Amino acid sequence: MAKYKKYIRIEKGDYRNNNMSGRVFPIIKDYQDHSNKPGGFVTVDTSQLAGFDGADKIRVTVPTLSSIAIVTEGEWIAHRDKMKLSETPKAGDAVAETDEQAIDRIAGRFAILDEMAEAVATNKVRAMIVSGPPGIGKSYGVEQALEKQNMFQDIAGDKRKFEVVKGAMSAIGLFKKLYEYSGRGCVVCFDDCDAILYDDLALNLLKAALDTGKKRTLHWNTESRTLIAEGMPNHFEFHGGVIFITNIKFDNVKSKKLQDHLQALQSRCHYLDLTIDSMRDRMLRIKQIVGAGMLDKYSMSDDEKQSLVQFIYDNKHRLREISLRMVLKIADLWKMSPDRYQMLAQQTCMRPGS
Repeated sequence: MAKYKKYIRIEKGDYRNNNMSGRVFPIIKDYQDHSNKPGGFVTVDTSQLAGFDGADKIRVTVPTLSSIAIVTEGEWIAHRDKMKLSETPKAGDAVAETDEQAIDRIAGRFAILDEMAEAVATNKVRAMIVSGPPGIGKSYGVEQALEKQNMFQDIAGDKRKFEVVKGAMSAIGLFKKLYEYSGRGCVVCFDDCDAILYDDLALNLLKAALDTGKKRTLHWNTESRTLIAEGMPNHFEFHGGVIFITNIKFDNVKSKKLQDHLQALQSRCHYLDLTIDSMRDRMLRIKQIVGAGMLDKYSMSDDEKQSLVQFIYDNKHRLREISLRMVLKIADLWKMSPDRYQMLAQQTCMRPGS
């Protein structure tokens, strides 16, 4: 459990129109004034309390600073235990999801990712968009599936029939890459190439590559010295597959123009949303992947792995992010100095002043 210096009681306040008066919480961030209306809010930890839709921290709206009172840790513990007792399910009540059930739920979604990536690699499915926050293992699952399908090419020393493209890409670069992997059984995976989504020309090429018709013909209708110099045609049929991995949550895009483009892409391919919103689910995803062998290469004992995961949990509100990348960063510090890695992580992985 994370240790907090202060605990507060809400004398008067609410959260999403629910009265919070009399509730006691560990405090994460002190009172702040609203910038555009009277009153303010205080950020509190709800990770040990039910009834907040899985959120690990919330902002409680209060009229003034005097609407909160500092209390002892003992008062917080008594309040927490009282709330837990009142939340004990009675006969006939729905039972809350256990950690094991949540891990199975999360693992099931990522198993679908593996299955769909394999379907694209074997030409059973033309295309897939994978959306979700960074650092949850989207890219890892896709690349594993593609590498599995190219095992024989690797053994024979032949060129792989897929490529993972990362970073910025121009429209002409997209046209060339799709041409290079236009054969049957080929796959182009665009990982974190979100700039393509903001380029009208690139988007139209991508829509043509994902078209549901029998023929998918891509055209470059303007003169291009690049195509001429490389001896490439200005049109070709695309028979390959496309996987697009993005951190953008399509449903949250506000630009009407971009919304229309994204909807056109979604209508042409399968869309898998791997959003993990709650801190609890993110920590359980970490627990699942560590249990599956993520840290085996570090030669840690089971106790050392458990200690590392517990350190991340205890400092989940102080670390810059909660992700699989953060796990590997801290594991690298453990490899550097098993006895001092927690101190090193406090200096290199946590927000200043947290």
